Amino acid sequence: MNYTEQQRLTAVDRFRELDANITADLNELVNLVAEICEAPVALVTLLDESTQWFKAAVGTEIDCTDRQIAFCNTTITANGLYIIPDTLNDINFKNNPLVTGAPHVRFYAGATLVTKDGFAIGSLCVVDTKPRELNAHQQKTLKVMAKQVVHLMELNWSLSTLEEKHRIEQEQSVAITESELKLKAIFDSSNDMHLLVDNNFEVIAFNRSAEAFVMQNYHHSLMHRDNILDYTDPDILSQFKKCFKMALAGRAIKREWMMMAGTPNACWKITTFIPVKNNADEIIGVALSSADITRHKKQEAYINVQNEALRRIALIQSHELRRPVASLLGIMDLIKMENITFNYFDLMEVTVNELDEKIRGIVKDSENTLGGRHLSVVA
Repeated sequence: MNYTEQQRLTAVDRFRELDANITADLNELVNLVAEICEAPVALVTLLDESTQWFKAAVGTEIDCTDRQIAFCNTTITANGLYIIPDTLNDINFKNNPLVTGAPHVRFYAGATLVTKDGFAIGSLCVVDTKPRELNAHQQKTLKVMAKQVVHLMELNWSLSTLEEKHRIEQEQSVAITESELKLKAIFDSSNDMHLLVDNNFEVIAFNRSAEAFVMQNYHHSLMHRDNILDYTDPDILSQFKKCFKMALAGRAIKREWMMMAGTPNACWKITTFIPVKNNADEIIGVALSSADITRHKKQEAYINVQNEALRRIALIQSHELRRPVASLLGIMDLIKMENITFNYFDLMEVTVNELDEKIRGIVKDSENTLGGRHLSVVA
């Protein structure tokens, strides 16, 4: 297999941290290899960028060496088994510090540790302080045991990966559950109705307000997969379908309508239709939000009545009151004329009474307009 050193180092990283049970199994295995190969030292090594790590060992107390002087650095480039019968006779290792100094290595045999995806990560090796050979049985044992070492290490990695995946899934599940609970709490605390409806008009999700509305007006428990059209006022059914189809076409719509007109439960609603898309950006349904605006509509109607009454008052003020006032002004001009002896008091009385009647009418309209609040009138 052709691979880069960086890819190999990434594979080595899988096995840096081994479970205690796996480490114990590896130590038993190297003890067995040492006995079979009649060697004082046996090791399971991993080679990272700069260090040779001993993941299991018998016959030595050290846990690592510099990679540059490691015999296994050559083993990972070999196929199968790499043996140095006498290091002093090997041009590549006779001056190696591990040969010229402690522990005075004279014999080395290592089998490459190759992962199932083809990366050489280290070796299973035996070391001796005297030159020697391995017989066929010992060589075969070393190669077979190297495969078992890889199996144990990959088992450890697989179990660790599964545990980590399970932990992450549990955390995600808890997070999703908490998020759903928070979202449901928000929806359920709203006085507005919220529903999620698929493209076949079937209810997928709903909040308590929607559930309560259906129970109050249709005497039925709202359930998943109920058809929303079964709970739609027949008077607005046609408009509702049109708005729904427009939302399925990708357009958000908002409509006001009177529902259950002529019944004790008559109300005004403002309903929003919002397209809902999946991860592939496909519209899979419509989110419905419906708010009760009955009070607003009643206030609006009340204001319209007030405005109409005020318009009538303005009309009276601008036209009808001017006529008796003009008559009084005319009478006053006639009185001022000294050569006129006609008695105008009767005519003034009629005019004043007419003006009084108009003022009372204004007061009455004002009381109706202001909801029964009285105006103080000075006679």
